[in-house]
Amino acid sequence: MKKLEALLWSIALPGFPQLLQGDYFKGLLFIVMEFVINVSSHFNEAIFLSFNGQTDQSLSVMNIQWLLFYPCLYFFAMWDAYKNAEGKTEEGTFLLFCFSAFFVTLGLIFSIRIKINAFRPGPVFLPILSVIPGLLTGWVLKKLIYRHRRL
Repeated sequence: MKKLEALLWSIALPGFPQLLQGDYFKGLLFIVMEFVINVSSHFNEAIFLSFNGQTDQSLSVMNIQWLLFYPCLYFFAMWDAYKNAEGKTEEGTFLLFCFSAFFVTLGLIFSIRIKINAFRPGPVFLPILSVIPGLLTGWVLKKLIYRHRRL
């Protein structure tokens, strides 16, 4: 399985690339964990309400304590699928996934409070937008760390 393919499958359903790669225990574990967190946090209902412009209502239906588990599980499953695809992975790639999970978690925490004029990005859009600074931070740190190691 190619790295991009593993990454895209993991974005669609965490655990599915692991099943495709033959790691059935880990794949089923990720799928079950994703299902439990998704149902317990009412995430699908929050997504539905957010996409219909009802972000305040989406904040009221979701269970933030359960939803806070989601970014770490999601990005860990993505990293695991990525690193196991095509053999060797470039050193430090995990930093992109770690910082993305961190920033998405922060975006989720602050989604409760942030309101720009009458617009509230809510628990779906602000975490999605938070992936960008997470990837950038991880990429910059990876470059700084591994440039320093070569010197």
